[in-house]
Amino acid sequence: MKKIFKLNDLDCANCAAKMEDGIKKIDGVNSATVSFMAQKLTVDADDAKFDSIMKEIVKVCSRIEPDCEIVLK
Repeated sequence: MKKIFKLNDLDCANCAAKMEDGIKKIDGVNSATVSFMAQKLTVDADDAKFDSIMKEIVKVCSRIEPDCEIVLK
């Protein structure tokens, strides 16, 4: 399943790259991109575990960029 999420308050491109690297290491994630310019997160992950994977993604992102919020629809 591939989904796109809006990011609020992503402050630097370096943090975006670190977030992308961290997300790619999560079990079940097929691919991930974090666009600093577009303030978007694109995730392709296992359908069956998508919700639990998103919880891990939120944890990874808040560790790297505490002010950044992933808008989960």
